[in-house]
Amino acid sequence: MISKELLDILACPLCKTDVRLENDRIVCTQCGRRYPIKDEIPVMLIDEAELPVEHKKEN
Repeated sequence: MISKELLDILACPLCKTDVRLENDRIVCTQCGRRYPIKDEIPVMLIDEAELPVEHKKEN
């Protein structure tokens, strides 16, 4: 589980805004990218993020 203290200092690497914990992903509050958590470590790499559902439909 990701601690609240860690979540408070994390930001989306793309848009530099706040993130929130949503199930097993960290989600950007602005762009909606979903960053995975592997072995309780957030993987905050743009290339590893899942695009929001509305962006997937456009492609």
